[in-house]
Amino acid sequence: MKKFLISLSVLVVVLVVLGFFYRGPLMMAVGFYYIAPGHNFSELEPATAPDYTDSANWAALPTREDSADVIPTGMSLDENSRVKVDVFFVHPTTYISPSNWNQPLDNERANEITDSWVMRDQASVFNGCCAVYAPRYRQATLYSFVDTSEVKNGEQALELAYSDVRTAFRYFIENNNEGRPFILAAHSQGSFHSDRLIKEEIVGTELAQRMVAAYPIGFSIDGSNGLDICSQPEQIRCQVSWNTNTKNAEVILGKLGSICVNPLTWQTAEDRATFEKNLGGVVFTAGGEIEPGVTDAKCSNGQLIISEVKSDKYTLMAFGPGNYHVYDYSLFHMNLRENLDKRVAAYMRQ
Repeated sequence: MKKFLISLSVLVVVLVVLGFFYRGPLMMAVGFYYIAPGHNFSELEPATAPDYTDSANWAALPTREDSADVIPTGMSLDENSRVKVDVFFVHPTTYISPSNWNQPLDNERANEITDSWVMRDQASVFNGCCAVYAPRYRQATLYSFVDTSEVKNGEQALELAYSDVRTAFRYFIENNNEGRPFILAAHSQGSFHSDRLIKEEIVGTELAQRMVAAYPIGFSIDGSNGLDICSQPEQIRCQVSWNTNTKNAEVILGKLGSICVNPLTWQTAEDRATFEKNLGGVVFTAGGEIEPGVTDAKCSNGQLIISEVKSDKYTLMAFGPGNYHVYDYSLFHMNLRENLDKRVAAYMRQ
């Protein structure tokens, strides 16, 4: 009987989490209730810290073949034309569990999502311009962002996650980068940490001169980290960010005051960019074909507003109908590739 009840409880959690991923605010609220860890952060020892000398603690490295190496169907890369630039990419939340406040690095499910989705559909956009480095880290579980406990469990979990990102970045700079220009990129939780990384580790240091640009996408970034906001396609030493949703989305992640750089124009102006400006969206989990004109885009009140998506490959609504958070990169894949080439070229010309 006990075994049956445990199995039933697990099933309920799975169903509720699925509801969280496919419904709006109501199911989201219920989902958060079921993925809240049942203990305080201080009650369990954190998982072992990552050793970044071990390649297993990197989701992507240029010295091996991994998911970040994938390219869109029909596209080819000229390896000889690749400029010597690195990208340090911080992945979003892929750990959604009530078991721990932070992901144990050997959690197979979280690592599988990181590799099969994030590295392919996000980090891979940089493989035409750069050598991709993407660390694994003891990411905070999703509930950490809504935790309101008096002991600040979520805040402590996010602090631990950031300490890993900072350690990985310092290791990357000291052991891998060898003084080359670099790009800092991220999504969602990764952008939350990268915002702080920019402020504490880059702005005001010699690294700021070597940074081509930063792409902390998919989080409410307000620009207070001290880095200029990119307002032109070839501008360097600046940052771009956006949060994609329709005008009538039930959940909106972009806030008034958030950075919104339109990935179809690479400007902050609130003019609508038409479908024709979209060079192609790519969803590797749905085949990897390039689909030109898949959506339009307009910055408004800290949000990147799209009117529609002309494809049936963008169906996962993690934060409810109209919120395209998980496709912040995918919808603008080819525009990102083109822009990276332009910014890198501009950096090299200086």
